[in-house]
Amino acid sequence: MSTSLLYHGFGIRGYRHVRTEYPEGGVVFVIDQDQRNWRCSVCGSREVRPKGRVERRFRTVPIGRKPVTIVFSIPRVACQECGAIRQVDVPFAEPRRSYTKSFERYALELLRDMTIQDVADHLGISWDVIKDIQKRYLQRHFSRPKLGHLRKLAIDEISVAKGHRYLTVVLDWESGVVVFVGDGKGADALKPFWKRLRRARASIEAVAIDMSPAYIEAIITNLPGAALVFDRFHIIKLFNDKLSELRRELYREATEMMHKDVLKGTRWLLLKRSEHLDASRGEPERLEEALRLNKALAIAYYLKEELGEVWEQDDEKEAAKLLLDWIARAEASGVRVLKTFARTLRMHAWQILAYYDYPISTGPLEGTNNKIKTMKRQAYGFRDHEFFKLKILGIHQTRYALVG
Repeated sequence: MSTSLLYHGFGIRGYRHVRTEYPEGGVVFVIDQDQRNWRCSVCGSREVRPKGRVERRFRTVPIGRKPVTIVFSIPRVACQECGAIRQVDVPFAEPRRSYTKSFERYALELLRDMTIQDVADHLGISWDVIKDIQKRYLQRHFSRPKLGHLRKLAIDEISVAKGHRYLTVVLDWESGVVVFVGDGKGADALKPFWKRLRRARASIEAVAIDMSPAYIEAIITNLPGAALVFDRFHIIKLFNDKLSELRRELYREATEMMHKDVLKGTRWLLLKRSEHLDASRGEPERLEEALRLNKALAIAYYLKEELGEVWEQDDEKEAAKLLLDWIARAEASGVRVLKTFARTLRMHAWQILAYYDYPISTGPLEGTNNKIKTMKRQAYGFRDHEFFKLKILGIHQTRYALVG
């Protein structure tokens, strides 16, 4: 095997091939280095004397399904310049690693489309080695993302485990890249992010969040000049929760069995938009019957249909008119849950209408959350919490799909 093949095939330059062995279905290349190329690993001096050798074995890129190992007896030298006694540097492998840099690059390419276990099985190496390769790569590229360019943010929390365990995720809305992952949820989870953002001197124009009081206070305190944009998805979701609460109240208060039978099983029909009802299953008729027998439920349902139109107007003036009219009708409905929700919207009307100045939302975060859920199912949980957070920071470069 030529020196050229060592370089072009395995990224090993400046060494000569000694022999090739074929033990147990694998391939072993024994290499050596000319003494004229020895350098002190401390000061780089050429003035060194040999002090023995230490044999090392490095995994490198496989040939087909055959594992390939590089065997190199590393010279140990005494430097006449600085007096250090060290092994010479091995440029084709990272310090204290049992694989070459080309093997590391190959594993990272596979990890873009495969799980850690899949790559470990394919390369015939332990899960921990592949995880170490990916973790060090993520630390180098994503542990400290740059924040100076940020202008628009989306912030939301995600559930990562049972028992109310959460992470707070901050997304660069313009690029879709996760720039921060904090432990827990609420204002405390964002404290490290605010410190880094101030050091980066980023000029944040707008932030999309849900209606969490903790997030509102944190952003007003730390980003006083940024516009708060309340996310449409979370507002509609909150109203759907109120609608389900109303349905349960009406069911408990219903005295006639016929009314109970009509209300039973209508929860998902109430949450659907009218254009999504399945006529083949009789969903429009069932919903119409439930609304006909319950005036309060009918009012709430039709108000829900109209609420989504606030974000579909031509300009902010029309949207404000529609929103204030919606709030007035909800307050006049006499339905407790609607009146409570209307007060909430009136209190935060400016943050809702800010959408027309900054049409952003936490929608991109929902896609990221789905990727995270798929990642968790593929890995069956992450015991290394820091590794999990690094995976989220680099998730925009990964394609996840559940395959059988």
